Formats: sequence, C-alpha cells, structure tokens
Amino acid sequence: MRSETVVSTHPQPELRNHALVVTVSSSDSRPVLDRRAYESLAKTFHEAADNEEVRVVVLRGLAGCFCLGGDFSEFLDASKHRKLIAAVTDLFRTLATFPKPLLACVDGDAVGVGCTILFHCDMVIASDESTFRVPFVDFGLVPDAATSILAPQKLGYAGAFRFFCLGDTLRAQDAKALGLVAEIVPGGSVEEAALGRARQLVKKPVAALLQTRGLLKGNTQLLCDRIDQEISLFQQALQDDATLRRLQRIARLAA
Repeated sequence: MRSETVVSTHPQPELRNHALVVTVSSSDSRPVLDRRAYESLAKTFHEAADNEEVRVVVLRGLAGCFCLGGDFSEFLDASKHRKLIAAVTDLFRTLATFPKPLLACVDGDAVGVGCTILFHCDMVIASDESTFRVPFVDFGLVPDAATSILAPQKLGYAGAFRFFCLGDTLRAQDAKALGLVAEIVPGGSVEEAALGRARQLVKKPVAALLQTRGLLKGNTQLLCDRIDQEISLFQQALQDDATLRRLQRIARLAA
C-alpha cells in the first residue's frame, strides 16, 4: 500500500512587496494557538527581524475569525506544560522586542491570546463585525504577553480593568474608542486596508522609521520582565485544582 503524504493547509508566510503576511492559527488550520503554532510564529518573527527584505509584518487570522486563544487541551495536560511555557515565552519576548512595524487585520473574534498579541501591534485594522475579549480572570488565570503593562497604557487603567477583570466583550467601535483598534473597515476589505497601510510604511526611509518606532516603544526589557512574571503566575494557576476543573468544564463545552 502506498503511503499518502499529509499536506498542511496552513497558509505559509507570504512576502508581498516588503510586507510579510503571517496567518495566526494552528498548524492544522484551527483558529487557536497550540505549542507548534507558538514555535512557528516565533521562528517567523526571528527570521523576519533579520531579513532586510521584510520591512513590515501583517498579522491576519482565518476567514471570519482572527483567533480564539490558546489550545485548552495543552493547558490540561501537565506533561505538555514545560514545552508549552517555553514556546509561549519565546513568542511573547519576540513580540515585545520585534524591531519592525507590526500591523494586524482582524475580521471576527479575537479572544484570549488572540487578543493580547494585538497589544504588540503598531496598528490594528478591524472589520465592523470584530469582537475582542480576554476572559483570563473568568478562567482563573492572569493576563499574558505583558498586557498587564500594555493594556493600561493603551486603554487607560479604567478601560483595562473593565476589559480584563470584568471580561467585557468589546465590539469594534468600543475597541476603537479605547485605542486598541486604529481603524474600522467593512469586513471584506480589512486585509486590503492593512496591506494599504503596510505599503505606506515600506515607502518610508527604513532607518528613520525603525528608529522612530524604537523611540516610541521605549524600554522593552520592562515588557520582557513582566512577561516572565505573568508566565510564572500562569504556571502556578495551572497547578490549582479549582482552575483545572474550571478549564475542564470550559473545554467540554467547547468540544
């Protein structure tokens, strides 16, 4: 019997006129991030940082959904925690220190880590049907990706408190009013709108653009230190029986 080659349907990063378009999803094209997805994204960003042909990165999700968060099955399997935490930490630190403009086009739901990675983006362009939610506290967890620093900076303390502690779902207009979203466009044109902004950026003098962005970003080591602190608290929560039972219930509902 001849063996068949399994071909991944996951869209590969695509370089378009100095803009690298990267799809946020699992390797088997689910709208979640598992360990392999974290590792793949970190590798892509590491390579993009060193590639002079890449001047801007554009993040996109799958059709109709940006990202629904992390893969719960890995949270519930203690044997996977060490490699998962290493992959998550690498991606978050890479995002925090990434030296080039980072844009996102969001069409649909951005939940959990699918939302917190947006706080590292310089511009988020969203469709009018998009929603944003970070239910970490409801799950018995803490925020990730240094958003305990970035969210108050971007949303203000009161906005960040409501978003993270109450777990409010933000519609696109609310997210724009708070500062998470830069522009809202009709659903069918969100990716083209983001690529339009990318085309504007790639025409700028490279050194001046990168230096200006670096000055605006400030001390990224503070973000890396906070990422480590959040990850430590996240690990502790995954060892708590009540949190695990809560995650198991949520995983069953999602199945």
